[in-house]
Amino acid sequence: MLAQFYCSQNYLKRLAFPALLLFSTFWLSSTAYAQQQKSTFTARLMNIESATKDPFRYNTSLHNGSGRAQVYELLAKAPEGWIAVFRTEGSQVAALRLDSGKTQEIAVEITATPAARPGKYSIPVSAVSNGDTLRLELEAVVKGSYSLELTTPTGRLSDDITEGRSKELRLTVKNTGTLPLDGVELSAQSPTQWSATFEPAKIERLDPDKTQEVKATLNVPDKTIAGDYVTTFTARNSYANANAAFRMTVKTSLLSGWIGIIVILLALGMVYYLIRKYGRR
Repeated sequence: MLAQFYCSQNYLKRLAFPALLLFSTFWLSSTAYAQQQKSTFTARLMNIESATKDPFRYNTSLHNGSGRAQVYELLAKAPEGWIAVFRTEGSQVAALRLDSGKTQEIAVEITATPAARPGKYSIPVSAVSNGDTLRLELEAVVKGSYSLELTTPTGRLSDDITEGRSKELRLTVKNTGTLPLDGVELSAQSPTQWSATFEPAKIERLDPDKTQEVKATLNVPDKTIAGDYVTTFTARNSYANANAAFRMTVKTSLLSGWIGIIVILLALGMVYYLIRKYGRR
């Protein structure tokens, strides 16, 4: 009896190891299969750096690991004023249907407001279905930018002037970037013999989103032929510049007009006199 008992124990031990090995293999296979079937929402690059004038572009991948087709709603929680757009195969989408086991590439484009300050911004993105919510944390690093705008308070870039006179114009210089601008100088490219002066001729410092008004005086020389002339005003420093083309319509003075008429009448009178005096010979 005792010998039979020991034989049974040895037999059970011999069976235990294969059974344990089989169970371990089954458990690992089940775990791997479960992992393969897990739904995921991933991005190749999580952190992108750009200036406000350029959109932040992320390449993401959405995988449906559930056992059935799902409709995913795409959402992005961007800072106020920012715009988030999802694209698949070149088309803008807000939601998409994805079959079980399939993967869809999704391009995420995020545009910051022009007034966004330099720094790092977290942008949670999610794909929401009936049975699951997949989350992705993107980061946008806004670089500082330099930009200028030159115009007039009314936006009008034309006026008229009498030859031989001067004209005062009001210009506005605005810092449309996100970094301060130092030493912004004003200049003008005018027709020959014209001149322009500015007050002030140099803006020492202009902070982001701030505007400085400048008085420009345009001098037109005597005997300028009537017509349209263009003067290009420029505001610039080492990092940014802006131009404004201003059209001036030159008119002749009343005195010049009368002088011209008198000269013409004198010329006609002289011709008439010469014809009367020498015409009969």
